Amino acid sequence: MVEVTFAQLHAWLVAFLWPFARITGLMLSSPLWGHSSVPRQAKIALAGALTVVIAPMLPPMPDVAIVSWQGLGILTEQLLIGAAMGLVMRVTLAVVQATGEFIGLQMGLAFATFFDPSSGTNMMVLSRLLYMITLLMFLALDVHLVVLEVLANSFRSLPIGIGRFDPAAFMMLVRYGATIFTSGMLLALPLVASLLIINLSLGILNRAAPQLTVFNIGFPTSLTVGIILLMVLMTDLDRFLERLFGQGIDALRGLLDVLATMPPAT
Repeated sequence: MVEVTFAQLHAWLVAFLWPFARITGLMLSSPLWGHSSVPRQAKIALAGALTVVIAPMLPPMPDVAIVSWQGLGILTEQLLIGAAMGLVMRVTLAVVQATGEFIGLQMGLAFATFFDPSSGTNMMVLSRLLYMITLLMFLALDVHLVVLEVLANSFRSLPIGIGRFDPAAFMMLVRYGATIFTSGMLLALPLVASLLIINLSLGILNRAAPQLTVFNIGFPTSLTVGIILLMVLMTDLDRFLERLFGQGIDALRGLLDVLATMPPAT
């Protein structure tokens, strides 16, 4: 008869629960696995499967009871680490959403919005299109596998029960949010600059010949030129997304390195 002691059961539960919390935090906050169209049961099942695979390769767990304040602190710590990792990737993919917003405003598509259940807000059609293309490229380039590799390696560079974080890591995460505007505007700049020149030309034409109905020709012109330039932009979108994903992975690894740095004791 096989006998299982409380110590053995507690060790098995510790080896599963705390890694499961970090993986779950990533699954819930990441743009791919955390999408609203993915059922919660599937997210939990995937997190559990990854935990079963990763748990045997992890370093020894801290000798802390789960049902204790210290155990609750470790659980919260792992959720924060996973959520921070997922937030980095969410910011990375939000770049193309900002690009769609910038281009859509210049093309006159500000009214073409619909409710996006994944973000809970209204989103332009162009932003949604670029976001779906980015998700497909995210899968085609195997970036999701790289993220899982970084997650597995994070248990070695950032072991469970580290105790405290360097506040500079969260400042780094906040500063990385500026990528949404810098990279988003960089991708949209060719279209925004071209459409701005067209709008300025139409404004000058309206002043020079007021009898012309600029509003009747302005919107079709901006929309037609915007679609043509968008087709040209798509030819180079893959290289931009490849660099963007590389930047996101580097930011993810940098965040983990800063989190693993112990702050000076006060």
